[in-house]
Amino acid sequence: MTEPLKIGLAGLGTVGRGVARIIENNGSEIARKIGRPIEIAAVTARDRNKDRGYDFSPFPWFETPAELAEKADYDVFVELVGGEEGAALEATRIALKRGKHVVTANKAMLALHGQELALLAEQNKAGLLFEAAVAGGIPIVKSLKESLSGNRIERIYGILNGTCNYMLTRMQNEGKDFAEILKAAQEEGYAEADPSFDIGGIDAAHKLALLTTLGFGTVTSFDDVYVEGIENITPEDIRASDELGYRIKLLGVAVKTEDGIEQRVHPALVPKDSAIGEVSGVTNCVCVDGDFIGSVMLIGPGAGEGATASSVVGDIIDTTRQCGDAVFTLPASELAPYNRAPLRAHEGGYYVRLQLHDRPGTFAAIATRMAEYGISLESIVQRHSDHIAGDSSKGSEGDPAQVVIITYQTTEQAVSEALREIEKDGHIAGQPNMIRIERL
Repeated sequence: MTEPLKIGLAGLGTVGRGVARIIENNGSEIARKIGRPIEIAAVTARDRNKDRGYDFSPFPWFETPAELAEKADYDVFVELVGGEEGAALEATRIALKRGKHVVTANKAMLALHGQELALLAEQNKAGLLFEAAVAGGIPIVKSLKESLSGNRIERIYGILNGTCNYMLTRMQNEGKDFAEILKAAQEEGYAEADPSFDIGGIDAAHKLALLTTLGFGTVTSFDDVYVEGIENITPEDIRASDELGYRIKLLGVAVKTEDGIEQRVHPALVPKDSAIGEVSGVTNCVCVDGDFIGSVMLIGPGAGEGATASSVVGDIIDTTRQCGDAVFTLPASELAPYNRAPLRAHEGGYYVRLQLHDRPGTFAAIATRMAEYGISLESIVQRHSDHIAGDSSKGSEGDPAQVVIITYQTTEQAVSEALREIEKDGHIAGQPNMIRIERL
């Protein structure tokens, strides 16, 4: 009888439970595809007695991921513990040194230790597969490694965090402020109790760092990702962008330039009738621009038990095929050094919202400062403060006037320096809010 494919499952949370359910429900179909039975051979988690909505008691239990990785009898180590250091990293190193295949959904660990682990896998003829680490159920890792590998990739961008997209969609549809929507998202399970990694853009930056390595063949460099979250987006920004024909999305963008590779995560205005502008809710999407393929967009669920577990099991199946070659698109030893392009040289249009003091000459002074830095203005729209509350009447005399400026293509450095001078001139109340307009 053919020996079963044995799985060592570390981490029994939402995704681990999903993996177990897929193996239980679809085991016979998986066996047909790989030519051998599949079974869970050992498990580990923090609390052995926790009710997880699935009975893991029949499986051999190990107290720590490291113990499972070192002592258990398995073919594939599935790391779903999470965290960039600690137990996940230790156990992954042990498994790879044993020459065992590793499947992981741990984007943080790979974003910081990707090259080290890739070298370890390649030296020990083991597979290190991580489809579930980037955009959940979307097969973007395999697409970049396989289907698109004949192209020179020019740009990768997309919506890489479902929590942020869900919140921005609700702000768009309901007109509520950030704090209200965040509280609702937490109550509904779409945001964590500590949502900082999501709303602060860190989660998307981890994923973008991996996509950059896959797309451009460079050493993974999470520390070089410019990161800006959605905490400062207001209902006024949502309404103003809508009236101007845009949606606000948290985008991750990696682009190859003459100066190097630019990686950035930040809110951006995108045309609301564009494909990416219409992606709503917890859905993710990843777009790839290649020299021969043109533009390709993949859209699907970016998180959740079913979507992420589906990618994990897909990787488990792939370990039975050609495995042990390059973890990324190039062998880890051949990845090029990361050459960071200065973000301040980024060129594009900008949305700028200002609160101007209502006094003569203010508009002219703003326009003059912009002109001094070579910034051409596409439009200036004045919006009174009580318009924000839904009243269309004019504000009281002396109240700050809400002004939205849309620029033509210019540089980040020019806009930032012009806004600094405008602040020094004393024409504005509070901090200006600048959002990039992304060319799709």
